[in-house]
Amino acid sequence: MALSMRSVSRSLNPRQAPRVRPHQTGIPPFAHVATRQPRCQVLGRRIATAAAATHLPTQHASQGLDVPPSVSPSNPAQTQAQAQGPTPSSQPQPHPQPQPVPKSFRRSTIKDARPFSDFLTDTFDRQHDYLRISLTEKCNLRCVYCMPEEGVPLSPDRDLLTTPEIVLLASTFVSQGVTKIRLTGGEPTVRADILPLMQQLGALRPYGLRELCITTNGIALHRKLEAMVEAGLTGINLSLDTLDPWQFQIMTRRKGFAAVQKSIARIHELNRAGAGVRFKINCVVMRGVNDREVLDFVEMTKDNNVEVRFIEYMPFDGNKWSKGKMLSYSEMLGSIRERYPSLCKVQDHKNDTSKTWHVPGFAGRIGFVTSMTHNFCGSCNRLRITNDGNLKVCLFGNAEVSLRDILREVNCGEPIDEEALARLKKVAMDQQLPARAISEDGGKAPMLAPNSEELLHVIGAAVKRKKAKHAGMGELEHMKNRPMILIDLTSLSTRNKTCYQVSHARIPRTTAWPLTTPLSPVMPSHPLFLPHALPSSPAVRLFSSTIPRLVPEAQDDSKAPPSTSSTTNTTSPAPDDDHQPRAAAPAALTHLSAAGAAHMVSIAHKQPTTRTARAVCAVHFSHPVALRLIRENGHKKGDVLGVARVAGIMAAKRTPDIVPLCHPIMLSHVSVELEPRGPPAAAEEDHAGGGVLDVSATVTCDGKTGVEMEALTAASAAALTVYDMCKAVDKGMRIEGLRVVLKEGGKIGRWVEGMKTE
Repeated sequence: MALSMRSVSRSLNPRQAPRVRPHQTGIPPFAHVATRQPRCQVLGRRIATAAAATHLPTQHASQGLDVPPSVSPSNPAQTQAQAQGPTPSSQPQPHPQPQPVPKSFRRSTIKDARPFSDFLTDTFDRQHDYLRISLTEKCNLRCVYCMPEEGVPLSPDRDLLTTPEIVLLASTFVSQGVTKIRLTGGEPTVRADILPLMQQLGALRPYGLRELCITTNGIALHRKLEAMVEAGLTGINLSLDTLDPWQFQIMTRRKGFAAVQKSIARIHELNRAGAGVRFKINCVVMRGVNDREVLDFVEMTKDNNVEVRFIEYMPFDGNKWSKGKMLSYSEMLGSIRERYPSLCKVQDHKNDTSKTWHVPGFAGRIGFVTSMTHNFCGSCNRLRITNDGNLKVCLFGNAEVSLRDILREVNCGEPIDEEALARLKKVAMDQQLPARAISEDGGKAPMLAPNSEELLHVIGAAVKRKKAKHAGMGELEHMKNRPMILIDLTSLSTRNKTCYQVSHARIPRTTAWPLTTPLSPVMPSHPLFLPHALPSSPAVRLFSSTIPRLVPEAQDDSKAPPSTSSTTNTTSPAPDDDHQPRAAAPAALTHLSAAGAAHMVSIAHKQPTTRTARAVCAVHFSHPVALRLIRENGHKKGDVLGVARVAGIMAAKRTPDIVPLCHPIMLSHVSVELEPRGPPAAAEEDHAGGGVLDVSATVTCDGKTGVEMEALTAASAAALTVYDMCKAVDKGMRIEGLRVVLKEGGKIGRWVEGMKTE
């Protein structure tokens, strides 16, 4: 006999009945994840129940809801009568007073109660109730700190999550306690079905979801904003790094500033009308780029109820991060306090990623996301699902867990579209699976996947392996990571890779996953734990590269050769020049410390002198037509020599951004010369030889260290530019002979072609 909800509501005393969480109940596996779906109000208290429970025997349902035997309906006839409600011929009878619940029962229930799902709680007791879902890898901007200029390769449509799959995964997380979902990208507004998807996600609000937010660049937001608010949108984070239309085009490599301003105005308009959408502007601050606009952004909060959050510039592959570009939290705060001395701190929520401040009298607030200087990992409550269905437990972690393939097992490995979802619902209805749930008003509740049990075990295993901070991999600035545009997604193919699978078959549902659960390399039907950016795949070259070890592994002391005083002396002064050691000095790599770690050589003890370096190389052509077009300035792309000359000069100035341990130097002069050296006209007619273009770069500075690296960078960049502009007419070009031919200045004197001269 089904358990009557009316019977329960009349029997339970709110002061006596303990609050029961879904994961504490005794409902069988599939029904377990559905118990957070429909809820009923019982005298102002919420108890976990589901329509699935109404299909269970009375005794089983009573146990599943943790209702003590003393308050369970004992008369099946009475239960059935109560379920049907009063009839016209009968009057409702007064309900007897419930018997008191034993104190021992209440104490044991409170003692054993878990305040949050164990699947979403890691070993550091962090409860993850915030889920970020990437909807697309596409973006209509190319922000310099986010996406490489050349873009990212797009994944096949089959590898990406469908809308039903996103909703199924979101429902699973909401059933376990997730209260906030944020839609990210790429740029989420470019997804064609963004509005129907948000409507389905907004329908999860009766089942525990409180916030549905979106992070966007605002280009297309104004066209869809009203429909999004109607679908349940509660928060908007808009990325805007400059208030200058021209600077916007430089930083994003696209136009669109007017569209962003239109979206901002529309948000304020809807909020004035009572929409109640929380609005934040995210601004990535880079020294020398947009740092002068920090105060202008603060001024935006004077009359508008908006929170402007300044984000420390973070390292991601492809954004050419350097410490010199990063403006720290303390520096930004100091400059703001100079203008607004009354700036005061605002109490932050325990899970806030920003440190919030307020200028008295201003309508809005400002915040600082301090990922580089003051990490907030200790209170992290975020999980991420990438566009292709991988679970990422840490923003900077490389380990990812595939949920997509597990989810698709119920559809024979095929993507779950609307038609497939309808078939699954029909099967669940026909077989009366626990995944079927009916809401109290008779409508359909969100359907959880039939294999939600397996999904939860995989999710729990991943969460239990989450490190204490920054994926447990040391200093953030030295870590390898994907481009920022791919942080919430991954488009890497995982086929033909060695993956890692955790066996779930022998693990009961109540078993916690220890941090040290062993992983065994297998070839699973669906990849679970994926090593990120495997170097053996040509498809991942854009995202990461393999850095070989320059220092061999430490050997056993008994096998190591005896050291000499010349090799063990770690207190000797550095060479006079960090690029070229003294001729009389023993061979050594000056950029390696005594422990074998790479470091920048100190030049603090040196005196500034005039230094010059010249580097040369040559571009060899396989066909004379390329050199002829260069001489005649007849190339379709323009003046090859002029463009290459400018490229070499620009590269010399950016050498420290390319060569990691090279010192930034104030250059006095950069000269790049390109001289064609080819066969006579008769030889061109006979196609005998293609000719050569000699490249020479000379760099001068008044500084403490040499400029050989700047000269080499200038020469190579000029040669590469020639190659790029001529590759359409000559596929056999080669660049040869890159070397330093002249170095002078400093204490080591003048060197020509590697030989010291007077």
